[in-house]
Amino acid sequence: MLTYITLRERPELEQAVAEWFHSKWGVPEGAYLECMDEYLSGKTEYGWYLCLDGTEIVGGLGVIENDFHDRKDLYPNVCAVYTEEDYRKQGIAGALLNMAVEDLRAHGVSPVYLVTDHTGFYERYGWEFLCMVQGDGEPDMTRMYIHR
Repeated sequence: MLTYITLRERPELEQAVAEWFHSKWGVPEGAYLECMDEYLSGKTEYGWYLCLDGTEIVGGLGVIENDFHDRKDLYPNVCAVYTEEDYRKQGIAGALLNMAVEDLRAHGVSPVYLVTDHTGFYERYGWEFLCMVQGDGEPDMTRMYIHR
């Protein structure tokens, strides 16, 4: 059975969650732990949202100030959206996106942004293309979306 949680609901999972995101995106575990610590301590409402199948992490995403792009004025950013291959096409990423947007809005944080190379996916969940942004160290521009 799939369950959706915030990291605040299960803070004991922090290390496992950081390792899981690191294994998917290659960003150092320490970078994830730093952001997760700020969330767990209440320094920020930029959270971490997970889908669990039993005790296994099968999907997740985070919210951070800036997802490695040049538009520092467009924040916060959803980051690290990932669903395990065997669990795709079941609405998990969409449910996590909606959960994050609603949670942030409840804490007075809106709009929310994200960068992606995907087209057509995020629009299904109320995201709108906003502009192109330059990713840090990237040769090509990437798509920036907004959820109002």
